[in-house]
Amino acid sequence: MYELKTKQNDHNVMDFIEQVENPKKREDAYKLLDIFSETTGFEAKMWGSSIIGFGRYHYKYQTGHEGDAPLVGFSPRKANFSLYFATGDTKRDQLLERFGKHKSGKACVYINKVADIDIEVLKELITQSVHFLQKTYPE
Repeated sequence: MYELKTKQNDHNVMDFIEQVENPKKREDAYKLLDIFSETTGFEAKMWGSSIIGFGRYHYKYQTGHEGDAPLVGFSPRKANFSLYFATGDTKRDQLLERFGKHKSGKACVYINKVADIDIEVLKELITQSVHFLQKTYPE
């Protein structure tokens, strides 16, 4: 059976952010930490070795694959920030039109720095993602 590699753990979020080498990126990581924490009301937790997640939900696919994941999260990668929002939510694309400079993949939205985006739209993306996942995967 497949075992998830990205699980919530007890690693310290602040210690992880302090290890970000680039001072500007570290500063932006703290900004994102504040925005995600305030917007979700959830405590930041480490997921795997590099994702800072907020809240959690349990998913189960028709294939039988199941697991836990953060409702939303972010990761300060070397090249950019990966922002994790719900996949499958059609409202995400509408919000991203007003988001600012970014690239998006199936599961992630990538930004270079916080100054490139609209913070209010980020808060809307976070809120929308949390509501969508809680409705899609009720406890």
